Amino acid sequence: MTTQEFNPNDATTTPMTRLQFDNRFVRELPADPDTENVRRQVLGACYTFVNPTPVAEPELVAYSMDLATDLGIRPVDCESLQFANVFAGNELLEGMQPHAMCYGGHQFGNWAGQLGDGRAINLGEVQDIHGQLQMLQLKGAGETPYSRSADGLAVLRSSVREFLCSEAMFHLGIPTTRALSLVTTGEGVIRDMFYDGRPQTEPGAIVCRVAPSFLRIGNYELFNSHGDIDNLKLLVDYTIRHHYS
Repeated sequence: MTTQEFNPNDATTTPMTRLQFDNRFVRELPADPDTENVRRQVLGACYTFVNPTPVAEPELVAYSMDLATDLGIRPVDCESLQFANVFAGNELLEGMQPHAMCYGGHQFGNWAGQLGDGRAINLGEVQDIHGQLQMLQLKGAGETPYSRSADGLAVLRSSVREFLCSEAMFHLGIPTTRALSLVTTGEGVIRDMFYDGRPQTEPGAIVCRVAPSFLRIGNYELFNSHGDIDNLKLLVDYTIRHHYS
């Protein structure tokens, strides 16, 4: 697969059409047959298809020029209105297949059962300039079936930390997810910042995180906890085939 060049004189193309999607995670692993976006237990599936929640006024705050270059996105593309719309979840590009991942985990030392992507939505996988597939994920893009009692949103305060710290860690040589963009939503999000019972409205924001995969140990643990050995084997074989061949 090659990266498509953007032709500014072609009215059928836009700056973001250079992103070519190859969604092997969605293609090769079982999906939740129920696409209704309501909180529920999901069985026998690695993910649920769900679209980001549109926001009022997306505005780009920052982007990683290094990471954008690796993905074949030019600075002029990053500064376009379409870039802000795409990475706020307001616009889906051709080839995107938004989905939230299903996984389990432990909380406070105890097995909590199903957790899942409560405020993260994967947009799809794109090939970078090095030939490696990278998953694009929006954090704070709205509710999913795994949101439980939360709103699926994020605030600017925590999103700035996510953006700066992940990029700093990467450039310090520490393996981590990376951050492509930070976009404000133009909407307020209520949070109890100091956990003192006095919640306030804060600016909402969305970070686009990037990694070869967002699989975690909980993806495997959940299948094991259900005794679903067939799907556990599918997921393990997928992981070995694409990430540890």
